[in-house]
Amino acid sequence: MKDMTVVVFGGSGFIGSHLVARLAEEGARVIVPTRRFEKAKHLIFLPRVEVVEADPYDDAELLRLLHGRDAAINLVGLLHSRRGTPYGPDFKRAHVELPRRIVAACAAQGIKRYLHMSALGAAPDGPSMYQRSKADGELAARSEPTVAATIFRPSVVFGPGDHFLNMFARMQKYLPFVPLACADTDFQPVYVCDVAKAFTHALADLKTRHLVYHLGGPDIYPLAELVRLAGRYSHHPRPVIALPDRLARLMALFFELLPGTPFLTRDNLDSMKVDNVVDPAIQALTAASLGIKLTALEAVAPHYLSPTERFDDLRARAGR
Repeated sequence: MKDMTVVVFGGSGFIGSHLVARLAEEGARVIVPTRRFEKAKHLIFLPRVEVVEADPYDDAELLRLLHGRDAAINLVGLLHSRRGTPYGPDFKRAHVELPRRIVAACAAQGIKRYLHMSALGAAPDGPSMYQRSKADGELAARSEPTVAATIFRPSVVFGPGDHFLNMFARMQKYLPFVPLACADTDFQPVYVCDVAKAFTHALADLKTRHLVYHLGGPDIYPLAELVRLAGRYSHHPRPVIALPDRLARLMALFFELLPGTPFLTRDNLDSMKVDNVVDPAIQALTAASLGIKLTALEAVAPHYLSPTERFDDLRARAGR
């Protein structure tokens, strides 16, 4: 991987920031396109990382970005979209059209490796727009025969800066209890650094071409237990009240009608109709097949959710 040049779309986000840092650490030169430099400026201090203002939905800019590169990685994803059939226009643009544009540009520039972030539960007949669009995104990732795609389907990803456990920790700081939809849905949370390792290991191994990897952590938890852990680790444990489905959908509709990005949508609830875990029955390729030893949530989450631990970590870094 040393001296390889990789373009990482979505590199300024939570998972992307960890992956870009790991790629740079392993000697790759990394190009991170962004439409707003401010969102990615935290990456410019990393060695061998270049942040470029560009619109990835512009085919001409895509060709310029990918000229002379060795590989492309696409992490772009949305959790919410306007409604539509089989999925809304925002999901279509980000999850389907963008990967198709990227692999077409890769093919035009002679790039043979493309790594694609999908999601556990992606299925053309999935209950949610999100899952259906992710399935079509995988087809788009494979749409150019000269570009070898490797696809990753992670469960929910946790780690410093995540939008999952941190969100539930913040809720419990301010609310007397947590009203929770789909409290019994199972998740298999996977550590962000393990996800980054999966991508870098696959990029360095040509045998991973054309394969799909299902990424789950070492343990499975019902959503209610994950919420309780977030409260415990952040020192604000609150009672968790499971909501009946009808009330949960009314609450989601209310959030959809509010201005700004909704906290919860009906499509999110549809996604949680099925457990978000690696299905042992299908014998899928997992992180273990990439030589990765999975990290337990309990070994990491207390250190970034606890206000005391975060302060002690800052003091240690400052040498105090």
